[in-house]
Amino acid sequence: MSRKAKVERKTKETDIVVAIDLDGAGKAEIDTGVGFFDHMLDGFARHGLFDLAVKCKGDLNVDCHHSIEDTGIVLGEAILKALGDKKGIKRYGNMILPMDEALVMTAIDLSGRPYFSYDLRFNGGKCGDMDTEMCREFFYAVSYSAKMNLHMKMMDGMNDHHIMEAAFKSFGRSLDQATMIDDRIKGILSTKGVL
Repeated sequence: MSRKAKVERKTKETDIVVAIDLDGAGKAEIDTGVGFFDHMLDGFARHGLFDLAVKCKGDLNVDCHHSIEDTGIVLGEAILKALGDKKGIKRYGNMILPMDEALVMTAIDLSGRPYFSYDLRFNGGKCGDMDTEMCREFFYAVSYSAKMNLHMKMMDGMNDHHIMEAAFKSFGRSLDQATMIDDRIKGILSTKGVL
């Protein structure tokens, strides 16, 4: 069973194509025009073991906001599409991930009900060419377009680069766990019979 998806979205602000293979090997081809964001998406794919291709042409002459938020929307749609009917998936995933002094916890429920809880605190306004406030906007967009319950908490950290990198890697590991097929699960893992 192939669990791959490709989603395209074009607006006056961005032109984005995302392709994901949930059963990949961590290969990433990322080009959003925002170097630090590319680095974060590469870490997400590599540590989640997803094959991920992202191409974004955005209005970076304005700022990075539309490119990052809209990439989150399209990535969430691609994840949801690749999951299909969600039969046999573990549904839940979590990870407490250390990155030097930073420690970030992520927990996911692929419930079909979007909810987002976020508690990351940054010291500065930017990591490279990415506004640190866009970390929240990205994960909010992914969680709602993928219809997932996503909690992200910072347990420790001082260096903004480490905090954000821990968040993206933790998200990748948690999502990998939640999307895994478990042969013991017959049908949908829900008392409702649907996710």
